[in-house]
Amino acid sequence: MTSITTRRIAANGLNFTADEAGDGDDVALFLHGFPESRFSWRYQLPLLAEAGWRAVAPDLRGYGDSSRPEGKAAYELDHLTADVAGMFDALGARRRLLIAHDWGALIAWAFALDKVRPLDGLVIMNVPHPVVFQEVMAHSWAQRRRSWYAAFFQLPWLPERALTANGARAIGQAFSGMAVDKSRFPPEVLAHYQDNALKPGAMTAMINYYRANLKALQRWRRADCPVIETPTLMVWGEEDAALGLELTEGYEGLVRDFTLERLPGVSHWVQQEAPEAVNDRLSAWLKARSLTG
Repeated sequence: MTSITTRRIAANGLNFTADEAGDGDDVALFLHGFPESRFSWRYQLPLLAEAGWRAVAPDLRGYGDSSRPEGKAAYELDHLTADVAGMFDALGARRRLLIAHDWGALIAWAFALDKVRPLDGLVIMNVPHPVVFQEVMAHSWAQRRRSWYAAFFQLPWLPERALTANGARAIGQAFSGMAVDKSRFPPEVLAHYQDNALKPGAMTAMINYYRANLKALQRWRRADCPVIETPTLMVWGEEDAALGLELTEGYEGLVRDFTLERLPGVSHWVQQEAPEAVNDRLSAWLKARSLTG
């Protein structure tokens, strides 16, 4: 298996700690979600390196060992997409591939919609297109119930206290409780995420993604939404407790080249819980779209 090393990347005025596999100027950038870290891509980095990409998974701003700017405004979506552009630029990317999950996938959708930099491929895991999410939320009480935590995160200090109590036990439970195959989240994996959440200022930074972007995704409407021309793969664990399967439908007119791979019996934590299935789908899609070295 291709080895993974850790490095620092200076981009957009911040310093990002990243895991990296492979080399060259074809850069596959991996964006993790909440409450994850670069560690969540440990099964995918070697795959992309072997496919000819320089695979790089950073801790996003506020997370893990990356810079942690203070204040809610520092986590607005435009700053987050600028981070991605800055990292691609710092890595000297000639071709660009974005692979993203959860909050990272929201950033990736925005990056593609705003055409911040040209992309050769886009891979989204268990987060819908912003337009699809708005449309489903407008009529689905079930999805509104599933998204209750986003409203809770708007409160000051209370979410931080709840999530960091008892050694950030609730963070560990977010993984083990939602996972279908709980063996994929042994104590040492849960401890990694709990330790990250307990770093000074980290929990507030992580929650500030929600606080700073309550209405950010409403900027896109189907009637005038830019069509994403980048070939796009969506991988979706069907047992996602936070996001319903209806969010995988309705992509006509939003994404020109859209491939959906649904994985039954897999939770929201799809790339960690079912890495073999995810990697099989990802590898086949890369070959079909001539996105291998």
